[in-house]
Amino acid sequence: MSSNLYLAYDYPLLGAFWTMMWIFLWILWIILLFRVIGDVFRDDALSGWAKTGWTFFVIILPFLGIFVYLIARGRNMGQREQQAARARQESLDAYIRDTAAGTGTGSHADELAKLSDLKSKGELTEAEFQHAKQKVLTS
Repeated sequence: MSSNLYLAYDYPLLGAFWTMMWIFLWILWIILLFRVIGDVFRDDALSGWAKTGWTFFVIILPFLGIFVYLIARGRNMGQREQQAARARQESLDAYIRDTAAGTGTGSHADELAKLSDLKSKGELTEAEFQHAKQKVLTS
């Protein structure tokens, strides 16, 4: 048998270290690329042409494009990220406030008006309407 048998000792420890480092750097590069492209589209101060130009530059010449973007616009990337997070949080808070305010029990007149509207649309039968009306009046 003259076939070569490759075992783990044919791949030295330093080779494994370099492979792991290159994989780590490649993943880091992909994350950086997505952060830059996300920042380009998040920034409302950029026009559509500027966004197109930066995206084209980053995709066509990725290393140079990312480095130039970080030098030219990297200083405010954190601020734009914080503003976007703050806007998302305010939107969520407003939604929660609106939803919580809407679930409170209204007056009996409001509930009866809603019931009669459902009955007039044909979504409630007379028996269901009377049962729901009785619940509203007894509560």
